[in-house]
Amino acid sequence: MKKLILLLPLFLTSCSSSHEWAWYIISPNKINGLTNLKFLLSGMGITIYISIISILISMILGFVVAIPSLAKNKLLTYINIGYVEIVRAIPLLVLILWVYYGLPIMTGLSFSPFVSGIIALSISESAFQAEIFRAGINSIKQAQWEAGSSLGLNFFKRLRLVILPQAIKNILPALGNQFVYVLKMSSLVSIIGIADLTRKANELVVTTYRPLEIYTFLILEYLVLILIVSYFVRRLENKLKKD
Repeated sequence: MKKLILLLPLFLTSCSSSHEWAWYIISPNKINGLTNLKFLLSGMGITIYISIISILISMILGFVVAIPSLAKNKLLTYINIGYVEIVRAIPLLVLILWVYYGLPIMTGLSFSPFVSGIIALSISESAFQAEIFRAGINSIKQAQWEAGSSLGLNFFKRLRLVILPQAIKNILPALGNQFVYVLKMSSLVSIIGIADLTRKANELVVTTYRPLEIYTFLILEYLVLILIVSYFVRRLENKLKKD
């Protein structure tokens, strides 16, 4: 992996003879390059932080939204379906802008860019999480519900103690994929001023006028970050399978 990253600039240079590459602007061997490199990497913490908070909140919302779909009440089922379809139909970028600019007008509350980004990401992702939880819970055989009932457990205790532990193992790969998705989609919050990886890259492009080099490095940042996350998700998945 390290060799691939080191050889990539050389490969890109050989692919285009009409463009004079300027990798020195992010070279750690030069003072300005090292400063620019630190500036770009400084957005890594914000990207990871906002992604983790958003995925955790969206999982809670998604689970709550998925509960009505388990009931036999048609009204509750329609509420679940309506929420999922409406939220999934709204583009994330539009939702971010609406939460940041529109929601304060409606509620009278002022939201910071960071909070607005988390709200938008959490709401958007919650619809997908709801479908994941619904599918995972429904994948558990009815006999498991009946076994819990025979022990005198009510619905929520059966769900918490019997069904969810089994369902989590089934939906873990999907949850991991959604975390990767949130990591990538978090780049959209840069539009409202959050100093994430993408925002830092945009600011540096304005000062250096080297978009190709900066955005190429931005791709590498997201690539490495997502590969690391995917690695740990697979390890956790394999561990749960063994257990």
